[in-house]
Amino acid sequence: MAGYFELVDAPDGGYRIRMVDGAGQLMAVSVTFPTKKAAVAGVAQAREIAGTGLIRDRSADGRSAMPGSSARVIRGRLGGAGRSTSATGGSLAAGKRARARH
Repeated sequence: MAGYFELVDAPDGGYRIRMVDGAGQLMAVSVTFPTKKAAVAGVAQAREIAGTGLIRDRSADGRSAMPGSSARVIRGRLGGAGRSTSATGGSLAAGKRARARH
C-alpha cells in the first residue's frame, strides 16, 4: 500500500500535514498552514519535490574535508518507501527522514 497525507488541526491554530508511509509510520510533519487550501497546496508542492528534488547531504560524514565546501548533492533515484519531502514555504520539515541509496 502506498503512503498518504493527513490534514490535521495544528495545536496553535491552522492545519498541518502528516506524511505517513504504507506501513502507517509517521515520516514527516509540516509547518502550520493558515487554511486548508494552503495545506492542500503544500501537499501538491511536496509531491512535486518528492518526484523531482535532489537530496542535499548535510550530514557530518557527507561533507568534504575542505573548509568552506558546500553540501554534497546525491543524484541517485530514491526507492518508493524511502522518499522524503521538503518544500520551501509549505514544507514538510519537522521529523523528516531522508533515505538515499549511495
